[in-house]
Amino acid sequence: MTTAPAAGPTAPPADRALRRERFGWYSYDWAMSVFNTSVTTVFLGPYLTSVAEEAAGPDGRLPFLGLGIPPGSWFSYVLSVSVILQVVVLPLTGAVADRTGRKRQLLGGFAALGAVATTGLFFVADGRYLLGAALFVVANISFGAATVVYYSWLPDLAGPDERDAVSSRGWAFGYVGGALLLAVHLGLVLGAESLGLTTGEAVRICLATAGLWWGAFTVFTISRLRDRPVPAAAARPRSGFRQLAATLKEMRAFPLTLWFLGAYLLFNDGVQTVIALSATYAVEELGLQQSVLTGAILMVQVVAIAGALGLGRLAARYGAKRVVLGSLVAWIGVLVAAFFLQAGAVGQFYALAAVIGLVQGGTQALSRSLFSQLIPAGREAEYFGFYEISDRGTSWLGPLAFGLTFQLTGSYRLAIISLVIFFVAGFVALAALPVRRAVLAAGNTPPERL
Repeated sequence: MTTAPAAGPTAPPADRALRRERFGWYSYDWAMSVFNTSVTTVFLGPYLTSVAEEAAGPDGRLPFLGLGIPPGSWFSYVLSVSVILQVVVLPLTGAVADRTGRKRQLLGGFAALGAVATTGLFFVADGRYLLGAALFVVANISFGAATVVYYSWLPDLAGPDERDAVSSRGWAFGYVGGALLLAVHLGLVLGAESLGLTTGEAVRICLATAGLWWGAFTVFTISRLRDRPVPAAAARPRSGFRQLAATLKEMRAFPLTLWFLGAYLLFNDGVQTVIALSATYAVEELGLQQSVLTGAILMVQVVAIAGALGLGRLAARYGAKRVVLGSLVAWIGVLVAAFFLQAGAVGQFYALAAVIGLVQGGTQALSRSLFSQLIPAGREAEYFGFYEISDRGTSWLGPLAFGLTFQLTGSYRLAIISLVIFFVAGFVALAALPVRRAVLAAGNTPPERL
């Protein structure tokens, strides 16, 4: 029976039980990826925007808490609200997971709640923009909380020199799963008329089936993963809030780990905002059809399989930090190119999507594995709680900047180019971080290449 490594872990033997558990871990990326692709990235942004436009008053604004909100900003503001709530929920989830060791139950519970809320998006129609917002906030918080617990297994499943590869394989599994269901969704949307459906009805079916997929495959994941014994110090009876307070106090002793979190917060704000709002930009600014957008995202999923595995191999040769820095340069180029894209230029949009596919998975997979090297042993879920606050479309600064820029200027092009600052600031912060010293300061053994 394998156990969680202490400080300075070495690679566990790749026995049959470990390989089985790793496959179960990979399978959750397969299960949850459809929420990012079909829901957050492709369908919900444009669809919820159209629902909001139907509900707008005579002045073209949405009534909300006495304010008048442009329908085009609604989805980005909903994203921001979801992450503000996660600021409390996600670290608290990590504290409970580390203290109780009941990671399987927590992962299964949050995934089930998120899957049910996602399935419920089927009922968002006829101007029910508030219902859509509420269901998405519940689903996105549940998604983030489940991901915190999921990420915390990585140090249990791979030693320092294996984590880049194991993390990259997980992302690749996710892209395969996301691509398969998205291909089905693309066929459904394109063939909606022949099936006697409107486009809106087809999109609602896509949203609901994404929730069903997430929930069904999580059952397989839970059957493969194992809980680890909780260290005596971490198992002391204290409430989740007291444990969270203790962790916040402890984190001050690891300033280099906090430095990485700050850098990640910056550049991942940009990454996640591009992923979450690219559909809105393509439809509202470029005038592209939903079928074109879905096809581009499907292509991103396919290209990203090779991109995640390829950047993982580059990390084995050059180190994760260098590869992530290179990918950030590519992201800056993507935003500049997006600003100049011509309206209706399908070929240009596909070319840009291919570049995104090459760098998207590697940026996230290697950031995840790199951060796992900077966490003190026994605190994985708590630290990943803070990490996940800005992960997978839950960042709030990026969507807020995008939404405010559009509201002030009325231009989606200026809104998309405003995100460059997040990549530039994140690049500078990560480049200045002494990663090897940060790994040692956390009490861990550095991999051969960083």
